[in-house]
Amino acid sequence: MSNKIKPRTISGVLELLPDDQIVFNQMVDKIRKAYESFGFLPLDTPIIELSEILLAKAGGETEKQIYRFQKGDNDLSLRFDLTVPFAKYVSINQNELAFPFRRYQIGKVYRGERPQKCRFREFYQCDVDVISDKLDIINDAEMVNVIYETFKSLDLAKFTICINNRKILNGFFEDLQISNQKVEILRIIDKIDKIGEEAMREELAKIGVASEKINTICEFILISGNTNEKITKLKDMKIQNEIFQEGLAELEKVTNYVKQFEIPEDYFRLDLKIARGLDYYTGTVYETFFDEYRNLGSVCSGGRYDNLTEYYTDRNFQGVGISIGLSRLYAQLKEMGLIKTTMNSIAKVLVIPMDEKASGFALKLAKKLRENEINTEIYSNFYKDMKSKLKYADKLNIPYVCIIGENEMNENCVMLKNMKEKSQEKVKFEEILERIK
Repeated sequence: MSNKIKPRTISGVLELLPDDQIVFNQMVDKIRKAYESFGFLPLDTPIIELSEILLAKAGGETEKQIYRFQKGDNDLSLRFDLTVPFAKYVSINQNELAFPFRRYQIGKVYRGERPQKCRFREFYQCDVDVISDKLDIINDAEMVNVIYETFKSLDLAKFTICINNRKILNGFFEDLQISNQKVEILRIIDKIDKIGEEAMREELAKIGVASEKINTICEFILISGNTNEKITKLKDMKIQNEIFQEGLAELEKVTNYVKQFEIPEDYFRLDLKIARGLDYYTGTVYETFFDEYRNLGSVCSGGRYDNLTEYYTDRNFQGVGISIGLSRLYAQLKEMGLIKTTMNSIAKVLVIPMDEKASGFALKLAKKLRENEINTEIYSNFYKDMKSKLKYADKLNIPYVCIIGENEMNENCVMLKNMKEKSQEKVKFEEILERIK
């Protein structure tokens, strides 16, 4: 009777084969490079935190999804996002940090929710935030620029960054005297692209919103035109609510700054349906969509928040940030065939010594290639025949093979095989870089 344990991976985690992992890592590198190009500093907070730290700001469904466990006398939890650990970090290190503090973090987070297609219990988030005691509105516009440059570098599909301001929504609902229903109303409004206007009207009526107010809501969220035209139409509504006016002024400033960043207008627009995290964001909010693949949902979200560290310190910090759920995004793009994986290896060259005598020469060649930033692998299983060795290189899509035997060592050269062109030539050792680069 076998006592072997069946190897298996729990559901809700993303475990990739090397060809997928290479592409995933390339995406991470592009995101990191884009974030750093704006001067954001790297940060890496612990995956495990004291439960009282993580739960200080959590509640409801979030608290139910936290992975929590006891180790000795410690009540511990796995982080469910990167924002709460960031707030803790700032509170601890506020006297050493320079403000405004600009940080990015790329790391795994954990949520014990029911796994669904392309939604995971363990997944990567790529966050960027800037915080300070008082944060000027230009930082809200810079986040639009960060999103734009990041997704341009990823070069996945044409995208649009949708911008709104929570104060406009809150002030509008107060003016309509329906602010006590705003959570339900916004949940319904958020579905308009999926269910259509008529179905949205029916759902609003079901929760008791009067027909004339439903008409006003529809007119409001469906305001048409370009950025300037929408701002003008919002002003023409003559809503005197103070919160609404404050949000409108902020939104106008943000859009003016966005234009100064020279972001093409077909890459951003005002969208009054965008709300984002009702209990979290307090001002500008963002959602980013691929134009031809709106069914993927938002691929990058974020916004402005006040008092980030309220649970840990009396010092008040304002902030604005964005987040990319990279694991979900990668899985969705792969599912739709929008990501192609053709690299099974990161090596550009495979060096094959014919026997043990040639290993010294092979090591010397590999060192020379690596010193010139050419990824190089040495095939060291001497017992394999040449056909098997070349098949290995072909299977991993390694573009070049350098074969070294007794003749090559005597002539101080290598047999360079181009795997794509199916050609080979003898190349002097000192000329190998010219052929491969």
